[in-house]
Amino acid sequence: MKKRYLIGGGIVVVFLIIGGLSFLNSSVEYATLSKAEESGKRVQVTGTWVQEMSTHYDTENNRFIFYMRDEDNRVAKVEFAGAKPNNFDLATSVVAKGRYEDGMFKASEVLTKCPSKYEGNPDGDHPDGIKKSSL
Repeated sequence: MKKRYLIGGGIVVVFLIIGGLSFLNSSVEYATLSKAEESGKRVQVTGTWVQEMSTHYDTENNRFIFYMRDEDNRVAKVEFAGAKPNNFDLATSVVAKGRYEDGMFKASEVLTKCPSKYEGNPDGDHPDGIKKSSL
């Protein structure tokens, strides 16, 4: 009977270790482009898309390239391993997850934040053009 408890306890410990290691590998800290370049680790960088600089989608290699400005006002080339994200042109901010390599930020994931149509409108008009009722 004690043998069962030892085996069961061992299995539980192994699963806890695997779960802890998975959690550590999945957590990604926020950083600026400078800190990302210094650390070489996988990080998240928040910034804005630099619209004045060109964007390019390489269909053969499925790579989207754009330029991003971080909170320290540093601009870097971002190479995203994937297609151009939906609503990228409307984005008010961009979060890129990846690491700084070969003089550019290589992103494995890009998230965009777009302006919400549900935010208050200073004119008081509904964003979809719906007129207010006088109930």
